[in-house]
Amino acid sequence: MMGSASFSSPLCTWLLATCMSVTCAKENWTSTIAFHSSPPGNRLSRCARRRRALLSKYNSGSSAVAGNCSEFLSKGLSSSFCGSSFQGLMTSCLAFEPCSHYHNSNGLFGSRNLNRKQRRLNRFPHSGEVKAVAVQPEKEVATKKKPVKKQRRVVVTGMGVVTPLGHDLDVFYNNLLEGVSGITQIEAFDCDQFPTRIAGEIKSFSTDGWVAPKLSKRMDKFMLYMLTAGKKALADGGITEDIMDELDKAKCGVVIGSAMGGMKVFNDAIEALRISYKKMNPFCVPFATTNMGSAMLAMDLGWMGPNYSISTACATSNFCILNAANHIIRGEANIMLCGGSDAAIIPIGLGGFVACRALSQRNDDPMKASRPWDMNRDGFVMGEGAGVLLLEELEHAKKRGANIYAEFLGGSFTCDAYHMTEPHPDGVGVTLCIEKALVQSGVSKEDVNYVNAHATSTPAGDLKEYEALMRCFGQNTDLRVNSTKSMIGHLLGAAGAVEAIAAIQVTF
Repeated sequence: MMGSASFSSPLCTWLLATCMSVTCAKENWTSTIAFHSSPPGNRLSRCARRRRALLSKYNSGSSAVAGNCSEFLSKGLSSSFCGSSFQGLMTSCLAFEPCSHYHNSNGLFGSRNLNRKQRRLNRFPHSGEVKAVAVQPEKEVATKKKPVKKQRRVVVTGMGVVTPLGHDLDVFYNNLLEGVSGITQIEAFDCDQFPTRIAGEIKSFSTDGWVAPKLSKRMDKFMLYMLTAGKKALADGGITEDIMDELDKAKCGVVIGSAMGGMKVFNDAIEALRISYKKMNPFCVPFATTNMGSAMLAMDLGWMGPNYSISTACATSNFCILNAANHIIRGEANIMLCGGSDAAIIPIGLGGFVACRALSQRNDDPMKASRPWDMNRDGFVMGEGAGVLLLEELEHAKKRGANIYAEFLGGSFTCDAYHMTEPHPDGVGVTLCIEKALVQSGVSKEDVNYVNAHATSTPAGDLKEYEALMRCFGQNTDLRVNSTKSMIGHLLGAAGAVEAIAAIQVTF
C-alpha cells in the first residue's frame, strides 16, 4: 500500500490524539519522555546518558513543535515525529505517510537492505524536523454517519400442527370452534396405578410422506411430531421443490424447541441397560437431546442458517418464535421454521407431574377436566403434539407471492425470579412481560382485542395471570380472553406455538 493511501484503526487514532495532546500541553519536548522510568539513584545507564544528551541537543526547537501541534490538532491533523521510537510505533499502527528517511520506491517502510550506518542515521531526526500528516478532517467525521437502515419486517407465511384435535390446520381450528375436546383416557400404557389417568393424547398419527421409515422407527415421538409439523408448515407456505431449490440455504434456519426432549428414547435406553448395554439404541443419546429435532429437520431440508433449540418449559415455543424473528430482523436469515414439540405422555412423564401434584384427577369426566379460571379447577391436563410456524422476511415473501397470515410485531422476555412452579404473588413478571411486549411491538393496550391466555387450569397460576391481564387491559372493554388448553390440554413446550397458530387463525 502506498504512503498516500493511509488508513487507521479507531483505537490507534485515539491513542495518537491522546498522546499528542499531552505533548502539546507541556512547555518543552523533554516532558514527553516522562513515560520512561529512570534507574534508582543518580546512576544512569549508558543508553540513558546518551538519550539525555540527545534530548538536550534538540530542546531548542521544542516550543515550535508544541505550537505547531496545537494548530494541527485544531484542524483535525496529527503530527508525526520522524525517527523517534514513538513515531515508529505509531507509523506501524496507523500506516501514515512515513518520513523521507523511511520512504523509498520499495514500499512503505523502505528497503531492508540499508547498511548499518544508514539505519543508525535514520534513528533520530534533525533538529526541529516535523512531519504533519492529515488524519481525517473534523467536518468529514461529523458528516460521515452510518446510514439508517429500515428494519426488516417479519411475517407468518406457513403453519403446521400435530395435536389431539387433528393434524390439519382446518380440522384443528374447526374442532376448536365447535368445542370438541381432545382429552380422553390414556391408552398408550396401563396407568391404573396413577391417580391421574387422562391426557390430551394423540391416538392416531402417521409419518407417511413426511419422515423416512428408517428414522420413524428410531426417533422419539417428539421428533416425529416436530418433523411432520415442520414440513406441513413448509407445504402450507407454498415452499415447493422448485422454490426450495432457489432458496439461499445459508439464509434458512430452524429454531424449534422442546421442554422435555426424547423422554421415551431415554427411558427405553435405561430399561435396555438393565439387561446389557448392547441392547441400547445407539441413537439414544442424540435422540434424547432437545436440539436434535431441529438438527434433523435442517439436515433433511439442507438448511444451513441458524439452528438450535431453546428449552424453557412451557415458554419454549414463545422463546423460539421471538428468537427466530430476531434472526430475520437482523438480516441473519430470510426464512425460519420455529415453534415447539413435546411427547411426554409416558409412565415417567405422567408419574413426574403426579408427584408434583400438578395434574387434575377428574378421571370420570375427562372432557371437563381442564377448566381454566373455573372455581373448581384442580390442576392441568397433560397434552402432546407440535406446532411450527414459517416466518419470512416481508419482501422475500412478497417476491415469491407467498400467502401472508399475519405480521410479527414484537415480544418480550421476563422472569418472575420467585419460585420453580408458583407464580409471583403480585404477578409482576407477567405484567412486566405484557407491557414490554406492547412497547416493543408498538401496539397500544386499546388496540388488543384477543388474548389466548396461558391459563393451564391450576389454582394459583390462573388467578395471577387473570390479575395481570386486568392490570394491563382492565380498561379495554373490547378485549376477549380464551384458553385453548380447555380442549387440548397443556402441550408443554409445544403449547406456545400451537396456541399462536390458533390465535392467528382467529384473526385471519
